[in-house]
Amino acid sequence: MATEVTATSLFAGPVRGTLQNVVLRHDAGLITSITPSAAPPQAQRSFIIPAFVNAHDHARPTASSFGAVDMPLESWILRSAMGSPPDPYLAAASAMARSARAGCGAMMIHYTRPSGKLPMVEETKEIARAANDVGIRIAFALAVRDQNPVVYGDSEPVLSALSAEDRSTVEQLFVRPAMPPRDYIALTETIASEISGPRLDVQFGPAGVQWCSRALLEAIAESSARTDRRVHMHLLETIYQRAYADRHFPDGVVRYLRDIGLLSPRLTLAHGIHARPDELEMIAASGARLVTNFSSNLQLHSGLAPIAAAHRCGCAIAVGVDGLALDEDDDVIREMRLVQLAHGGLGFNRTWTRPEFLSLAIRNGRAATGAPGPGELTPGAAADFVTLDLDRLDRDAIMDVDPLQLLFARGNAALVRDVVVDGRTIVREGKVVGVDLDAIERELRGMYREGVRQFGGLQRAWEPLAGTLSGWFEGQVGCG
Repeated sequence: MATEVTATSLFAGPVRGTLQNVVLRHDAGLITSITPSAAPPQAQRSFIIPAFVNAHDHARPTASSFGAVDMPLESWILRSAMGSPPDPYLAAASAMARSARAGCGAMMIHYTRPSGKLPMVEETKEIARAANDVGIRIAFALAVRDQNPVVYGDSEPVLSALSAEDRSTVEQLFVRPAMPPRDYIALTETIASEISGPRLDVQFGPAGVQWCSRALLEAIAESSARTDRRVHMHLLETIYQRAYADRHFPDGVVRYLRDIGLLSPRLTLAHGIHARPDELEMIAASGARLVTNFSSNLQLHSGLAPIAAAHRCGCAIAVGVDGLALDEDDDVIREMRLVQLAHGGLGFNRTWTRPEFLSLAIRNGRAATGAPGPGELTPGAAADFVTLDLDRLDRDAIMDVDPLQLLFARGNAALVRDVVVDGRTIVREGKVVGVDLDAIERELRGMYREGVRQFGGLQRAWEPLAGTLSGWFEGQVGCG
C-alpha cells in the first residue's frame, strides 16, 4: 500500500538541492514520486534527508563503562574484553537500535568480539534476528585474526614480565589457537548461506594486516575475487600499526594488498589514519573505500586521518561511528558534522560543499554495506530516509536558511523524528519501533554487572599488563 509523507523541506541531492513543501510517496520499499504539496504548510515543520550510514562499527557496548578510557587502541582492545556480549541478540539489538534512533538506515558490523555463548553460526543468526527486529540494513563481517594476539610480534617479552597468575589470565583470555584460513572461508560462506538477505550482506572481515598472516589475507583475496564477496578491514589506524607495516612490508603494505588482489572495489578500509600520499593514490585508483571514524580516532589517541587529501585524489570516503562517538551515544549526525568541520577546508578553499559531502558519505557508505543505490531521494530509489524536526533545527525561525546548512551547524540525533528503511518505519517520534531499547539496555546492564566478575583476573592484572604493553609498543616506533 502506497504511503505519503509531507515535508516542509527535502534534500534531493547536491544537484537539485533542497526542495520546499513536497510530498514523498513510497510503495513496496521504493520511492514512487516526489511532488509539490498542494496542502497548506504543516503546523509541525519537517525536513527529510536520506538515511545515514554507519559505515564502520562493531556492535559493542559503551566502552567507558568498563574502564576502557584514555588509552591507545593497543591497550584499549584488551581492556574492552570486559565488554564481551553476555547475550548476542540483546547486545546487537541495542547497538543497532541506537544507530537507527540516530538516523542510520544501514550499519556495518565488523564483529570482533563474539559472546562465546553460542556456536558462531547460531550467534550470527541471533544478530540477524536483531537486525530484522530493529529493521536496519546491515553488513556483517566476522572479524578474524591468526597472529599477534597481545602485541604486534612475539608476546613473550610482555607475558614473561607478568606474575605467573597474571600471565595465565592473559593467556586464557587472548592467546588462543588460530583458525586456519580455509576454515574461516568456509565458516563465512556458511554464515552467508544462513543469514544473507535483501537487507543483510555478509562480508569477509580480516581484522588488519598486523593481526592476519599473509596466508590468511591471500586466501581472503582469492575467495573474494572468485565469489565477488565484499571485504571489510582495518588499515593503519595507529602509529604502531604503521611501524609494523613498514617492517613487514618493505615494498609497501598497500602495494601488497593491491598485488594480492585484495585492493579492489570490493574492499572497504577503516581508518587509514597513517596512510601516505602514494598509498591514498593506490586506494583511490583501486575503487576501494576509506571509512573515517573521527571521534574514535580522537578517543584512542590514534591521530587525524588525511581525509581531505584522500578525497582530493579521488578516494571514496565514508563515515563510521566505530562504537566511540564523541559522547558514546552513536550520534552519526554529530559525527558527520565533526568530519566535515575538520576536513572541509581552510578559508575560502573548500574540500567539498556540504551537500556534496553528505551525498558522497551516504553513497559510499551504502556501497560499503551493500545497500542498494546511491541513497539519493528520487523516484525509483530505495525508500530509506529520515524525517527531522525542522522546528527544533530552525529554532529561531528568523529568516529562510537552508536546513541542510543548519544541520551541519547545530544538528544532532535529538532532531530525528522518523526513520524509514526499505519502506518500513523503524523509528517513530524518536523511538525505535521494533524493539524496546530501554528494556533491552536495562537487561544488558544487569547482565554486564553480574558478568564483569568473571574478569576479576584481568582487573587485577591490568596495571602490570598496561605498563608492559606501553613499553613494548613504544620500543617499536622508529625501529627498522
